[in-house]
Amino acid sequence: MSIKLTSGWEVSEHIMDETLIEISEYKGNGYKPLVDFGEWRVAILRYLDDIQPDRIDSMERHTETDEVFVLLNGRGILIMGGNEKEVNRLHPQVMESGKLYNVKRYAWHTILLSRDASVLLVENRDTGRHNTEYSQLSSTYRSSIMKIAERESFE
Repeated sequence: MSIKLTSGWEVSEHIMDETLIEISEYKGNGYKPLVDFGEWRVAILRYLDDIQPDRIDSMERHTETDEVFVLLNGRGILIMGGNEKEVNRLHPQVMESGKLYNVKRYAWHTILLSRDASVLLVENRDTGRHNTEYSQLSSTYRSSIMKIAERESFE
């Protein structure tokens, strides 16, 4: 069945033709790629035990791509660690819903998420362990992350 609009266009009430549009969602925990196309990927990141403040012991950086974060729901803090050979400072960036945060290639980063948070990620399709570096955090930096989380009322 279709509906005729005053403009002369017809709108179908049937399920959209999958050759025209793909509709995805993710309600689970953790990271889930939803769309891979050409050179890029769109994923969702949701609450994950491994990114709780007391469990964060390293930061990562991507050597071949920027990574875009958009907070959709809940609360999030991107914690940046500079772009030297190892993490050399911590800068927390409280995220605002709907704003786009482009983490540049070679920038150390991690994220804190509330249990109800959902973040949209856009990155190169082949981003993975082979083009990501990790830097172990000192006890001082780990303690600082705990203080940031406490100050912002994260678990």
